[in-house]
Amino acid sequence: MSETTPPTAPEPEQQASAAPAAPQPPAPSPVTSRGQQALRDIMGGSLVISVLAVFLALVVGAVLIAVTDPTVQQTAGYFFARPSDMLQAVWNAVGGAYRSLFEGAIYNTGRPDFAGGIQPLTNTLSAATPLIFGGLGIALAFRIGLFNIGGQGQILIGGAFAGWVAWSFPMPFPLALIVAILAGIVGGAFWAGIVGWLKAQTGAHEVIVTIMLNYVAFYLISFLLRTPGALQAAGTNNPKSPAIPEAAQLPGLFGIRYTVTWAFVLAIAAAFAYWWLMNRSNLGFRFRAVGENPSAARTAGIGVERMYIYGMAIAGGFVGLAGVNQVLATTPGGFSSGFDAGLGFDAITVALLGRSKPLGVFIAGLLFGALKSGGYVMQAANGIPIDIVLIVQSLIVLFIAAPPLVRAIFGLPKPGTASRRPRRAAKSVAKEA
Repeated sequence: MSETTPPTAPEPEQQASAAPAAPQPPAPSPVTSRGQQALRDIMGGSLVISVLAVFLALVVGAVLIAVTDPTVQQTAGYFFARPSDMLQAVWNAVGGAYRSLFEGAIYNTGRPDFAGGIQPLTNTLSAATPLIFGGLGIALAFRIGLFNIGGQGQILIGGAFAGWVAWSFPMPFPLALIVAILAGIVGGAFWAGIVGWLKAQTGAHEVIVTIMLNYVAFYLISFLLRTPGALQAAGTNNPKSPAIPEAAQLPGLFGIRYTVTWAFVLAIAAAFAYWWLMNRSNLGFRFRAVGENPSAARTAGIGVERMYIYGMAIAGGFVGLAGVNQVLATTPGGFSSGFDAGLGFDAITVALLGRSKPLGVFIAGLLFGALKSGGYVMQAANGIPIDIVLIVQSLIVLFIAAPPLVRAIFGLPKPGTASRRPRRAAKSVAKEA
């Protein structure tokens, strides 16, 4: 009888080869992945956040306008009987207010000619000019890692320097104007340079120092405006300066009919100078290095304390230009102690909205100039308090300071994060296998 050999079990390698392979998830196309990631970065980036912050602030402003409107309140009493009346009243209140805001800031459709209709735009440019100057100075300090709250004091000192030089040293045009502008830059740089020096030498916190110097500058200018022979005009007891000589006044950009002056062109030049300084110069590279990581910059051989002094001085020079505008363009007949008009604090919001970038600061300055210029027309035409505009400005800062809140409201992705869809697809395929 022949022996039969029992069948041998297959080797593990053969079993593994015999088993069907688990399906693999399709590999995403590199081009599609890059495009999707770029789109996610754009949608979650700072530009979209800034635009949506302005939109949300305007929406909240519309709600406040509607709630405080008497007609809306009256029609709300019988809303369930005739809801269309309340909706129409809301539309009329909000639409009329924002239409007046547009006509007061961009173009007045009620004027018969284009020259008259475009006058609100020139008012916006005029209101935006000092905000751009101040915003650039605050933004530069941000880039170095310093929080400059001293815009008010730097505007006051810069404007006082410019005015004093203008009437104390008579010169022909345009030499008188150039010297007065340079004096304003020096005044703002000097006042902010004190902060940088104290920060570098003693470690004093720049927020406390700048706030205190605001008070010092305000009361110093008030004292000098009451002192004969200092800043007070001769032959008067009023706390007011002499008039600015015509040779030192900033001339109108489009003639005497419009309020915008050549200071707006100077603001464009200042924005370009800020861009060149921070992106094309060796000093700007050191500023950015100190702002990113002072310890690493010090290890690389950069004098951090010296950068604090230089940076604050240059930032104060930019802010001092806002004081120059206020004295040589806005109040050429003589200024009082309040000629800063709160611009130092508005400049902080402009710098925040502009993300400390020159183009962003420039656009943010135009936006806030439009809100300021159109807000008065909205108040006069519709009886809406100017406080609504201040609330909108404050809400813009609130939303800018809280990007996660804006992303949560609109469901935006966080920049730099990958989409979860490929991972979900991979998990489902693995579960089926």
